[in-house]
Amino acid sequence: MNANITVRMLQRLPLYLSYMKALSMDGTVHISATAIAEALGLNDVQVRKDLAAISEGGKPKIGYAAEPLIRSLEMVLGYDNQIEAVLAGAGNLGHALMAYQGFSEYGLNIAAGFDVDEKAIGTQVNGKMIYPFRMLNDTCRSMNIRIGILTVPAKEAQAVCDAFVASGIKAIWNFAPIRLKVPAGVIVQNEPMAASLAILSRHCAGTAHS
Repeated sequence: MNANITVRMLQRLPLYLSYMKALSMDGTVHISATAIAEALGLNDVQVRKDLAAISEGGKPKIGYAAEPLIRSLEMVLGYDNQIEAVLAGAGNLGHALMAYQGFSEYGLNIAAGFDVDEKAIGTQVNGKMIYPFRMLNDTCRSMNIRIGILTVPAKEAQAVCDAFVASGIKAIWNFAPIRLKVPAGVIVQNEPMAASLAILSRHCAGTAHS
């Protein structure tokens, strides 16, 4: 990763990209960092720094040309190159992720799913086959897969994570409610749905009692 591009910045860049794409559809030709910050409710100094780190196209009083900025954002985020991923755990959540066609917009293709359930093995979701879990290693090695999506129960998550790592996967998108242990060089992005739901539920409960 470029030293100027931090994890926090990477979390903001997709917001800029989505906003810029919407603007380009409306015919916007130029946009300033200040206008982006105001539209997204962000600090304009931060937005200006973020955009300066990925593009040299900003001009005083004119701002950024919309299309080149979109291309710069897509390039930094890796959306201009398709990344192949696999998914382990083809239950309800796994099915939903495999069926979601919007990932292609972000350069992600879930090439295959894996499960131990005989009823799931051999079926297809969105044209993608679900294979027996024992085929994970060979499949990942042959397709040079580097991203693994984990949607198995918590009690099975670490074992599946270990299998991902042994298969050469370097990035894991974890939907299981557990913190995974991985070796150096492997990154885990957690999606703590239970924690997020608890926050929402707590807020609703507080609102109901106010």
